[in-house]
Amino acid sequence: MFPNLPSPLSLALRSPRILVAIGVGTAAAIGVAGYILTRPKPTAEEIERSRRDFLATTGRITDGNITGTPTQPEDTPAILIYTYRIAGVSYECAQDVTLLPDHVRDIRVDLPIQIRYDPHNPANSIVVAESWSGLRLTAHHPTGPQTEAF
Repeated sequence: MFPNLPSPLSLALRSPRILVAIGVGTAAAIGVAGYILTRPKPTAEEIERSRRDFLATTGRITDGNITGTPTQPEDTPAILIYTYRIAGVSYECAQDVTLLPDHVRDIRVDLPIQIRYDPHNPANSIVVAESWSGLRLTAHHPTGPQTEAF
């Protein structure tokens, strides 16, 4: 229509295909940025559960000992304090087990335990998870009538 007017765009950028591609690219970048900024963030409990699941499925196992179990009024520990040794390095860790009360009842602290740890970060370890437990629990055997042998 106005062929004599100068255009700020070079001749290669005036193509309709190029303009559509730029528009689609810009819209995609805005969409990705919007998703990243508005996606739901995981809660602390979800992060801890995924860490426990990761270690329960891929962690290596070593032996350790429980050194302390501060208890709540109903004799279910809230925290397990434990030690273990890997490649000559001693680790002392604690695991919050308030979300796993059914897995930590009746703990035997006088017996060794198994610990799962991340081989790339040995300080990242667990004693109990939803799908795995390295604890030794007391056995509850119902006492039935005892028979005497004659």
